[in-house]
Amino acid sequence: MTSMDNAPVTADHIVGLGKAFRASKALFSAVELGVFTALAKEPRDLEALRTEAGISERGARDFFDSLVALKLLERDEAGRYRNTPQADLYLDRAKATYIGGELDHFNKRGYPHWHSLTAALRTGKPQSVASAGNYFLDVYSDQAALETYTEGMTSSARLVAPAIAARFPWHRYRTVVDIGTSQGALPVEIARTHPHLMGGGFDLPPVRLRFEAYVKNQGFSDRLSFHPGDFLHDPLPSADVLIIGRVLHNWDLATKMMLLAKAYDALPPAGALVVYERMIDNDRKSSAAGLLASLNMLIMTEGGFDYTSADLVGWMQNSGFRDLRVEPVTNELSMVMGAK
Repeated sequence: MTSMDNAPVTADHIVGLGKAFRASKALFSAVELGVFTALAKEPRDLEALRTEAGISERGARDFFDSLVALKLLERDEAGRYRNTPQADLYLDRAKATYIGGELDHFNKRGYPHWHSLTAALRTGKPQSVASAGNYFLDVYSDQAALETYTEGMTSSARLVAPAIAARFPWHRYRTVVDIGTSQGALPVEIARTHPHLMGGGFDLPPVRLRFEAYVKNQGFSDRLSFHPGDFLHDPLPSADVLIIGRVLHNWDLATKMMLLAKAYDALPPAGALVVYERMIDNDRKSSAAGLLASLNMLIMTEGGFDYTSADLVGWMQNSGFRDLRVEPVTNELSMVMGAK
């Protein structure tokens, strides 16, 4: 623990939390307007960048300089703007490392619904299009929402994939299926790292075309295939390893346990399950990201909630899994691995 951890909370800190939405929305708008993609081509002066982004003269300078102050852009002495190295790597739509899809998802789906947090807290009811069934069917029925959501899941999978590819003993297994795969970014990156692996992804039928297009574009159509289905009603496909990532938190405890039981049934003897999620710390005191993610489930779903790694270990043990191990994969996400 550092001295900063023990620092007293000041009035400035409290007010800063209250205004934090301003920085978030500035980032969201910059992604939506394609600012970072434009600057990845070449540095631009104020007028050229304003024109490229399609924004009015009033506010343009303050907007771009705000991005400089937020360390997303740099401005030289001649007044030309350019991306910081990190923004250029992660926020240029033309790059394979682009994670702006998740930010666009936050902007279009998460940000508007968080305005209703107070109502969600008072009623205990979701404030989105969530239904008593599989609310993803509602989301996927709208093509624009489908594109936004799947692009967002691809961006988030790119962040977690390197650690999952590196920290699981893939040499022991031959096949893998990612449950709730979206466009298949996670199995693509695992297959890229481990050429012996075959498998694919399982998701609702409307996702098939986006999965197949993404996998083909990445050059893995010969090794990864799409398995259509609804995991609330259908059995899961079989593979040596099943992955359930950022899925369980969408559902109530009974559904979580049902999905873990389905995974156990689908695995062969000595198969393995990997579950990764934004876990709440076990003492529920310091993991703001996990706790806020659970509030997001309150707003967005009928019964979903986030949980601790200890919760998940207990659920997996009750489902029959053994040799359970917890491993961090990013600053916010952890995975729990268990064998059948």
